[in-house]
Amino acid sequence: MRLHDCVEIAAPRQQVWDFLSDADNHRLFMAGLTRWDVKTGPHLEKGSRIDMRMKVGSAPVGSLIEFVECDPPGDMAWTSVTGIDQRGRWRLRACGPDKTKVELRLAYQAPGGLLGWVVDQIGARDVRRNLHRSLKALKDQVEAESAPARAPRAG
Repeated sequence: MRLHDCVEIAAPRQQVWDFLSDADNHRLFMAGLTRWDVKTGPHLEKGSRIDMRMKVGSAPVGSLIEFVECDPPGDMAWTSVTGIDQRGRWRLRACGPDKTKVELRLAYQAPGGLLGWVVDQIGARDVRRNLHRSLKALKDQVEAESAPARAPRAG
């Protein structure tokens, strides 16, 4: 199953990258996460490993993932080491002054041949919803960080 979604964030690409490359921040915006156990340091880079699970239906599914590409400030990709076969990619592209298009791609395949394919089709709705909610939450988090501090009201 291949899924993708994208969002435009009102922040410079480097700021979005800095937020995404901090592994601890993923707990703040990734919808459906039931486990996000960082096995390496908090800064995501090539070779970083994370044991992750996402709720799909009533079951937490996931993998031990390893980041296989980190090309700041544009691309970050991972693949599964164990667990559900999956590959994912964050793509960040400047789309104007202080605006960034963020795309999240995910490809996964449950084991089991035809039965696995059926499970993928059923679970895709939940995974698609989680991707969409995650990107919206990422947008909200990053834009809140970049919002100028407001002066207190005189009163």
